[in-house]
Amino acid sequence: MIKVLLADDQALVRAGFRALLDSQDGMTVVAEAGDGAEAAALAREHRPDVVLMDIRMPGVDGLTATREITSDPALTAIRIVILTTFELDEYVFEALRNGASGFLVKDTEPAELIQAVRVVARGDALLSPSITRRLIEEYASRAKEPLPTRNLDSLTDREREVLALVGAGLSNEEIAEKLFMSPATAKTHVSRAMMKLQARDRAQLVVTAYESGLVRPGWL
Repeated sequence: MIKVLLADDQALVRAGFRALLDSQDGMTVVAEAGDGAEAAALAREHRPDVVLMDIRMPGVDGLTATREITSDPALTAIRIVILTTFELDEYVFEALRNGASGFLVKDTEPAELIQAVRVVARGDALLSPSITRRLIEEYASRAKEPLPTRNLDSLTDREREVLALVGAGLSNEEIAEKLFMSPATAKTHVSRAMMKLQARDRAQLVVTAYESGLVRPGWL
């Protein structure tokens, strides 16, 4: 059973999401929060698999709540999907940097929302929509100089190559084809890079690839 926590300051939005998610087999909404502080507290209480987190809420916003949840060692299994009204929102990029697994615009189709919850719950990053890469490119391109990235020098040359391809949005299968290796080997390289860089999931690898200068907007 996938346990979901809803965090949005609009009760009507939460009610709509609850009705949709609770109607799905193997999925249940365990709690609702009206602001970020409540979301963090309920995350500790209920230990959901996925948090659907509105980025803009009064008081403690979704960005602060995301940072609080992802920085808590006791909550490492929780995955956060950011909900936003605007596709290119600077706060969304910051949330990805701080451990969110992806984002959705609030008017996304119901089937896409359900699929997103399932994808993130099984530990994958929500990176398939091209808009995610566009958002990361938009804000990463504003940095004048690459940012220093902890432990990047611990990667092998092959792992750096794989990291760059992850940053370009390639799947494990596409990486394997490009580098003439098996998908299982590509997956192993991705997993090792995540471990060495202490990344929660693939979303953070994408952010790291851009911020470190391994890949630039328009590359590949």
